[in-house]
Amino acid sequence: MDTIALFGGSFDPPHIGHEAVVRALKKFKDIDKIIIMPTFLNPFKSSFHAPAHLRVEWLKEIFCDDEDVVISDFEVLQKRQVPTIETVEHLLESYKKIYLVIGADNLSKLHLWKSYDKLKNLVTFVVVSRENIEIPKEFFTLHVAVDISSTQLREKMEISKLPKKCATQIYNFYKENNCKTE
Repeated sequence: MDTIALFGGSFDPPHIGHEAVVRALKKFKDIDKIIIMPTFLNPFKSSFHAPAHLRVEWLKEIFCDDEDVVISDFEVLQKRQVPTIETVEHLLESYKKIYLVIGADNLSKLHLWKSYDKLKNLVTFVVVSRENIEIPKEFFTLHVAVDISSTQLREKMEISKLPKKCATQIYNFYKENNCKTE
C-alpha cells in the first residue's frame, strides 16, 4: 500500500456528507487506503464543540465495517493545533503518495495554510465540490451530491443528516450541550 487519501477535518459533528466523500474516494482506482484524520483543534478555529476523543470514537463506529478506511488519532494525540504540513510529513514516512482531500470552502484560505508552497509539492489536492464554489482546473474535483456542513448542523441539528450507526449519540450530545457555532 503506497497511496492514500488523507481526509482531515474537525468532524464536529460527523455527518452524511463525510460518508458521501468516503464513498466517492473509494472509486479512485489508485487509492489503497483512506485515512480519516480528525483534528484536535482546527488551526483556523479557537475552540471545538465535541471533544476530540468523542469525535474519534464516532468516526471509528461509523466506518468500523470498512477495511479500506482507517481513523487516525495522530493529530488528536498531539493535543494542539497541528498544521496539515506536519501531518503530511508524518504520513510520508509510511506512504509514497498522498491525495489530500479538502472541501471547496477551504480554497479561499488555502494560501494561508502553514508552508502551503511546500505542501502543494508533497500532495495532490482533491477538492470536494460545494454549491456555488468554482474549483480551479489545477485541482482534482470530487463531486459529492450531499451539500451539508457541520456548522449548519450545529445551528439546526437534524438526525437525518447524521450517519445512521451513531446518529442518536451524536444528536443527543449536541442537543444536550446546546452546541451552536462561534
